[in-house]
Amino acid sequence: MMKRIFICLTLLVGVIGFSKAQTIKPAIGVNFTDVVNNGDGSASGRAGWQFGGSIAFGDKIYFEPGVFYQTKSADFRTTDDIAPDDFEAVFKGFRVPVAIGWNILGNAESTVSLRAFGGASGFFLTSVDDGLDKDDINSPAWGVFAGAGLDFWILFLDASYEWSVTDIQKDLSAIDLGRTNGFFVNAGLRIDL
Repeated sequence: MMKRIFICLTLLVGVIGFSKAQTIKPAIGVNFTDVVNNGDGSASGRAGWQFGGSIAFGDKIYFEPGVFYQTKSADFRTTDDIAPDDFEAVFKGFRVPVAIGWNILGNAESTVSLRAFGGASGFFLTSVDDGLDKDDINSPAWGVFAGAGLDFWILFLDASYEWSVTDIQKDLSAIDLGRTNGFFVNAGLRIDL
């Protein structure tokens, strides 16, 4: 139910935003997963990638919903010497960030501007490779993020860090894999309408 409400609200905000949009921002980028592990064993994040876009509207203060197809991965290792169970999991899905930002220097029409932003996101899992069953993974996985961006003419560069508020797997009694936090870097174009 929560998933449907979030999707409907995101689509509604996107349609409203598109009708009043000032800037469409297609982008491509990389992400680095940081696994906060609460269970037995160790986990380490790996690099992934994403592509998609967002719609920003507003001037000094702006609102920016987006949709990105993303892959992220992590290596999991147990400390149990009797039955070691090491694997790498690659998570694929759609990340839907919704940000509110502030143009610290300049604004949406400036040639050069510096921005700060923050918001919430949902990661909707479509598949997971190796070692884990998709049905055992929480989807959507919710998070909050903060970041900064630099605009130069028709180009932009955004960097943000996201803190997950959802555990990776549904059942914590078997093994607690922890949560995935992430660092995101996106570059793309600003297309003013």
